Amino acid sequence: MNRIIRYTGAFVLLVVLQLIIFNNIEFSGYINPYVYLMFILILPVSIPSWILLLLSFLTGSVIDLFSGTMGVHAFATVLAGFVRPWVLSLNVTAEGAEGDMSPSAYRSSIRWFIVYTVSVVFVHHLALFFVEIFSLRHFFHTLLRVLLSTAVTSFFIVLFDFIRPHR
Repeated sequence: MNRIIRYTGAFVLLVVLQLIIFNNIEFSGYINPYVYLMFILILPVSIPSWILLLLSFLTGSVIDLFSGTMGVHAFATVLAGFVRPWVLSLNVTAEGAEGDMSPSAYRSSIRWFIVYTVSVVFVHHLALFFVEIFSLRHFFHTLLRVLLSTAVTSFFIVLFDFIRPHR
C-alpha cells in the first residue's frame, strides 16, 4: 500500500510540474522538456507489461487532456512504456536485477541510469515530435528538436532522481 501511495504521489507531482512549469518552457522552438516521463522510468522493474502500458497510456492521456494535443502524448508515452523493458534488459546489471527495484542512479550507477533515461526519452521524443509534425518535410529540424529536448529532459530527470527519496 505504501508503494501505491508513493507512486501516486510521484504521478501527481510530475504531471503538475509538467502542466504548470515545463509546458511553459520553450527555447526558440527547439527545446521542450517533458519530465512527466520520469513516472514511467521509475516504475518497478518487475511491473507486468500490461500494467506498464496502461499506466503509460493514462499518463500520456492526462497530459493530452490538459495540453489539448489529442493523443500525441498518449502515443509517445505508450511507445516509451513498450520499449522500457527492452532497454532495461539491455542495461540491467546483476545488482539491478531485483524485481521490486525502482530504477535509479542511487541503486545502480549514474552511467547506467543516464543510458537508461536517455534511451527511453529519445524514443519518446522521436515519436512525439514526428507524430506532432506528421511530415518528413522538416526532418532535420525535427531531429534537432528531438536531440536537444532529449538532452534537457534527461538532465531534469537525472536531477530529479537525485532529489527524490529512495527506499
